[in-house]
Amino acid sequence: MLVSRNLTLPFAEIIQTLRSVRNGSYDKKVRVTTNDEIGYTGDTINEMTEGLRERERLQHSLDIAKEVQQNLLPAKDPQIEGLDIAGTSIYCEETGGDYYDYIMTAEEDQKKISIVVGDVADHGIPSALLMTTARAFLRQRVSGSGELDQVVSDVNRQLTRDVEDSGRFITLFICEIDRADQVLQWVNAGHDPAMIYTHNGGMFEELSGNALPLGVSYMAAYQKFDQKIAPGQIIAIGTDGIWEALNPNGKMFGKERFKDIIHQNAHRPAKEIIQELIKALDRFCHPLAKTDDVTLVITKIV
Repeated sequence: MLVSRNLTLPFAEIIQTLRSVRNGSYDKKVRVTTNDEIGYTGDTINEMTEGLRERERLQHSLDIAKEVQQNLLPAKDPQIEGLDIAGTSIYCEETGGDYYDYIMTAEEDQKKISIVVGDVADHGIPSALLMTTARAFLRQRVSGSGELDQVVSDVNRQLTRDVEDSGRFITLFICEIDRADQVLQWVNAGHDPAMIYTHNGGMFEELSGNALPLGVSYMAAYQKFDQKIAPGQIIAIGTDGIWEALNPNGKMFGKERFKDIIHQNAHRPAKEIIQELIKALDRFCHPLAKTDDVTLVITKIV
């Protein structure tokens, strides 16, 4: 009876504590009064509940970070005469390093808009912090004077001071669309080239550039390019999380598949083109989860 009592009471307390954990409460602890196997079990359960409590606090912090970062992305797509614009970012973790933004550069006539897509190396909280910093620097600098290449150079100098020798950097593609003059200007800072699809002829043209990503070198120089645009063209700016996504056989989604989907859906609104691309990407990767952030902005000249 004595042995049974000495076993029953501790086990009852252990079971009660485990039930509390199962119900999501981590406050109850097992009272440890012996140095035997039962006492060791109680110590282990107490350590486990403390770890779960810390994990819950961390998850709460991540949820807040996710909410803050999502609020930094555009709340809605801009409405500009002659343009049909849509964008999206899908993170593979609670937070990510991908970024896109719309910046109006001529509020008085609504004829100019800057579109930005960035991709911080890696993902998670550190990348999210660098993305947020880059967004702030860029928005502040675009509001001033200067051409796109000067804007990107100034932002790069600021970021380089911040990242120092951390090894982190951000690739960036920024373009300005001027509907009044029918001109597209862009700067590519180490980003995958954006693409222009011309419906008449079904041709794709890459908007490339050979400059370094932001944050790599304080002395990096950036070049501005420009070309005429015409109704019927589609400008697609994405991140490598799209074409480098893998299926269960280890095959990449690829840019050719990306181009085919744009070609097949060129008659649709920009938002629907993005939806078709995301659905195709999900089908391609199923049942694998995404391992990289996905960002895409589609602009139709209408």
